[in-house]
Amino acid sequence: MVQHEVPRLGVGMVGYAFMGRAHSQAWRVAPRFFELPLRPEMAVLAGRSEGPLRDAAATLGWADVTTDWRTLLTRDDVDLIDIGSPGDTHAEIAIAALDAGKHVLCEKPLANTVAEAEAMTAAAERAAPRGVRAMVGFSYRRVPALTFARDLIAQGRIGAVRQVRAQYLQDWLADPESPLTWRMDKARAGSGALGDIAAHIVDAVQFLTGEAVTGVSGLLETFVDERPVAAGPGTGLAGSPGVERGPVTVDDAALFLARLSGGAVATFEATRFAWGRKNALRLELNGETGSIAFDLEAPNELHVFDATVPAREAGYRRILVTEPDHPYAGAWWPPGHMLGYEHAFTHQVVDLVRAIAAGEQPTPTFADGLAVQRVLEAVERSAADDSRWTAVEG
Repeated sequence: MVQHEVPRLGVGMVGYAFMGRAHSQAWRVAPRFFELPLRPEMAVLAGRSEGPLRDAAATLGWADVTTDWRTLLTRDDVDLIDIGSPGDTHAEIAIAALDAGKHVLCEKPLANTVAEAEAMTAAAERAAPRGVRAMVGFSYRRVPALTFARDLIAQGRIGAVRQVRAQYLQDWLADPESPLTWRMDKARAGSGALGDIAAHIVDAVQFLTGEAVTGVSGLLETFVDERPVAAGPGTGLAGSPGVERGPVTVDDAALFLARLSGGAVATFEATRFAWGRKNALRLELNGETGSIAFDLEAPNELHVFDATVPAREAGYRRILVTEPDHPYAGAWWPPGHMLGYEHAFTHQVVDLVRAIAAGEQPTPTFADGLAVQRVLEAVERSAADDSRWTAVEG
C-alpha cells in the first residue's frame, strides 16, 4: 500500500507529561512499523501553559498547539482525541469529544468515580451507532507475553483457573521526602496506588481470565500523610526546616482479596512503597492442570508449568515471547531482540487505528474501564468498613 493513498487520521492530544510522551512516541512509531489502514497525523497538542506546550510539541512531533482543549472539538484536522491528562479531566473531555463526533483514546483509570465512568460509557454507547469509537488505555494488554498468556489460558492450557496472585510494586514514593504531586491529591487523581496501578492488575486479571471480579475485601493504607510541596530556589532542601509541606490525601498501598465470576479466588497488592521494585507488575495464575507466571520487569518472558507431565520432568518452562508468530512481535526485530514498555503503547495505537478503519469496536472499551472502576470503588467501600466483604456492583 502506497503511503500517500492511505486516508489520514488527525490526532489531537491533551497533556504532554509522562503519558503524553509515551503516547506521542506511539503515534510517531506505529505507522512506521505496521501497515495501517489509516495514516495517523499528530495535528494538535493541548495544554495549559503556552511556552512549555510549544517546547513539548517541538520535541514530541506535534504540528500545532492550543491552550484550550475545547478547540479540538471543532477542528477539521482532528478526528481523534487522545486524553493523557489527570483523572479529574477525563469525563468532561471524553464526553464532549464523543458528542462532537471525535474518536477517543482515554488513559486509565477511565475516571475518578463510578458516576463519571458511567457517564463516559453512556457517551461512548451514544456515539457508537455514528461510527465514533472509544477505547481506554490499559496498555499492558498489548505486552506480547501477556497477550500470549491470555491466548494460552483461553485454549485451556492450564485448565479452569483456580487461584490468582496479582501484584504491582513500585518504590518511587518510598522516600518520605519525595515531593507532593497531583497523583497524591484525591481531588485530581481519585485515589493513589489503587487507581494508579491496582487498576492495571484488575484489568489484566479480567483480561487474562475472561472473568469478572465479583466481590472484594480491601485494605488501604497511607504511610506518609504529608510531603514537601517544592524544593526550589530559596525554599531549602526537601525535608529541611521551613520547607512547606502539603497533605497526602490518597492511599500509598492497596491490598484486597477477591473472587472471580468463574469461582477462582484472587489476591491483589499495589504499592508505591516497595523499595527496590521499580515497575514489578507480577501475575501468577494457577489452574487445574498448570500455572502461568509473568513479571513486567522481564517483559519478554512467560513462565508456564504443565502439571500433566511426569513429576520427574516437571518444572516451569521459560518462553521467550519474541517469535514472529507471537502477538505483535513479527512487526519488530528478529527473535530474541527485546521489546519494552513503549511498544505496548504502539500496539495500542495499532489496534485502535485498525478498529476505527474496520468500523469495529476497539478493546478495552469504556465499559471495560467502568468495570475496573466498579472494582476500585468496591475496594474503597470495603476498606472504609473494616474490610467487610463487599460485592462489586453493576
